[in-house]
Amino acid sequence: MAKIDIPDGDGKEASRMWQLAPHLGAGMHAMSEAVYEKSSLPIREREIARMRIAQLNECHV
Repeated sequence: MAKIDIPDGDGKEASRMWQLAPHLGAGMHAMSEAVYEKSSLPIREREIARMRIAQLNECHV
């Protein structure tokens, strides 16, 4: 669950979140593409790093 107020509506919370700042979408897409398609890290190492970051941010994994 998000820690910010998300607009009500249909669809997933993540999709509705982008309604708050649609201009950031291109940058986030470029970052995601670099992380997931051009990374030299094996997928298992990348996912454990994501889990650790979530833990540090007090997100439930």
